Amino acid sequence: MTKDAAGEKGSFSGKDYQDPPPEPLFDATELGRWSFYRALIAEFIATLLFLYVTVMTVIGYKSQTDPTLNPDQCAGVGVLGIAWAFGGMIFILVYCTAGISGGHINPAVTFGLFLARKVTLVRAVMYMVAQCLGAICGVALVKSFQSSYYTRYGGGANGLTHGYSIGTGVAAEIIGTFVLVYTVFSATDPKRSARDSHVPVSSLFPFCLVSYDDVIMRVSWLGHFEIHRINGIRRISVSYTAIRPTMIPSKR
Repeated sequence: MTKDAAGEKGSFSGKDYQDPPPEPLFDATELGRWSFYRALIAEFIATLLFLYVTVMTVIGYKSQTDPTLNPDQCAGVGVLGIAWAFGGMIFILVYCTAGISGGHINPAVTFGLFLARKVTLVRAVMYMVAQCLGAICGVALVKSFQSSYYTRYGGGANGLTHGYSIGTGVAAEIIGTFVLVYTVFSATDPKRSARDSHVPVSSLFPFCLVSYDDVIMRVSWLGHFEIHRINGIRRISVSYTAIRPTMIPSKR
């Protein structure tokens, strides 16, 4: 339902919010604009930095809590530290790239916006390619800087905790990804500026919280951080560097 603003004599003067028109399915003219390629560069760099910081944090956490290296199991940043690393990076990167590319940083977000006709097919496909390439390069940097720890702890790759089925893991991923994409759509909904709406919330704050809460939620459900995979490119990038070791420089 749409909400209209009433005029002085009970007449309706129109909506008190602005719905942007849907994007065309295919717009080849985007390929000739510098702003399009600038947005691709922004998505590439953002996912590179996101994967570099978060995977490095996970590997650092595993090394600090490894009983063979450190008998103190309370050492390290802990699960809360990992959650803040994810949420904080999303907050910073969305703030930096929102005005350039929209700050997607996740193929699930891009695909959802494409289905909602917020981006064209060309932009959606190229965004997802840039995101995957950025993620691979980010994990490659982690492997080049921390080769021994990267190999020892499987690159911080995801996996099911012992005792849980694949179906449970899939359900957790579906719910977590739904919450993320729902938050993106809710935070960017133009109806938030309507007259009778609640006070608008800065779109950056929910992005930070949903990444933070997703890590904590999955730890509560499944008892171990390794199940976390809300951003699918993290799994893709770690797997790619594992099967193509000759392409990733190692530090001896």
